[in-house]
Parts: sequence; C-alpha cells; structure tokens
Amino acid sequence: MRDAPDVLVIGGGPAGSVAATLLADAGHRVLVLERERFP
Repeated sequence: MRDAPDVLVIGGGPAGSVAATLLADAGHRVLVLERERFP
C-alpha cells in the first residue's frame, strides 16, 4: 500500500480544508473525503 495516505480527513468544509492544508504543508500525504460535490 505505498499509495496509502498518512492522514484521512473526513469533511472538506472550512475546518477540514484547513486541517488538510496544514498537514499537507507539513509533508503528510492527505486524503479528504467529502459527501457534497463542488464545482
């Protein structure tokens, strides 16, 4: 599983987006799961 993310963030709202961005900036591989569809 070399493509597996280090962190899974559930929810791409404001808090999830900021958390994912900060974690990615720190060098973690992040996967964000969001139920809604955004354009």
